[in-house]
Amino acid sequence: MHFPPFNHSKSRYERKFVVNDMHYHEIIQHIRNNRAAFNGLYEPRYINNIYFDTNDIDYFYDNISGKGSRKKARIRWYGELMGNVSTPVLEFKLREGMVGNKISFPLKPFTLDNRFTGELINNIIRESNLPNWAESVMLMLKPALLNRYHRQYFISFNNEFRLTLDDELTYYGMHSGVNNFMEKHNDNSVIVELKYDTKFDGYESAHIANELPFRLSKSSKYVNGFEFTHPSIAT
Repeated sequence: MHFPPFNHSKSRYERKFVVNDMHYHEIIQHIRNNRAAFNGLYEPRYINNIYFDTNDIDYFYDNISGKGSRKKARIRWYGELMGNVSTPVLEFKLREGMVGNKISFPLKPFTLDNRFTGELINNIIRESNLPNWAESVMLMLKPALLNRYHRQYFISFNNEFRLTLDDELTYYGMHSGVNNFMEKHNDNSVIVELKYDTKFDGYESAHIANELPFRLSKSSKYVNGFEFTHPSIAT
């Protein structure tokens, strides 16, 4: 599968923290007390994703093995999980070591219900006027996971550092056949992500991260969700 060359000029760091032993409002307080003087950015909202993988789930294995070059492919939308999806976006996340970037394309609207299948996704891809490389990649992938979470956004006083807070994480297994979305898995973890351009990496970013009293993690929502929904494969 051929992706565009990794664009280092548009890459950023994403430091992820997993919080399992702290109340939500306590987490918010630590964020607001940070030296970066984080304030709210945007209205909180629900995020929905369909993640894709190869027949051999290479993306999953590349992530858990810590491979230097890693990829993810997903369709993302905001608001309600089921029903009409009016503004879906196809996203490719590419990572090289500790930095990553994202390539996004709008997709034609669709409806997510029990009749949603891999073939319907392929039709959406074919009819969405994507670049040839993006269409070719997606037609070789299969739906692997559906997830949903609530996100709150923050930005530092100097506008150089962004932070997101995700909770209410839920995961649903997916496959290429008809989906009934009945197997719901809840994850009580809270995920905090500190995000900043590579040009801001250094003394200040290290101190901002060190002041967050949370556990640094390399895991991803896709990996966590796949392990929830495919325990026999994950083990």
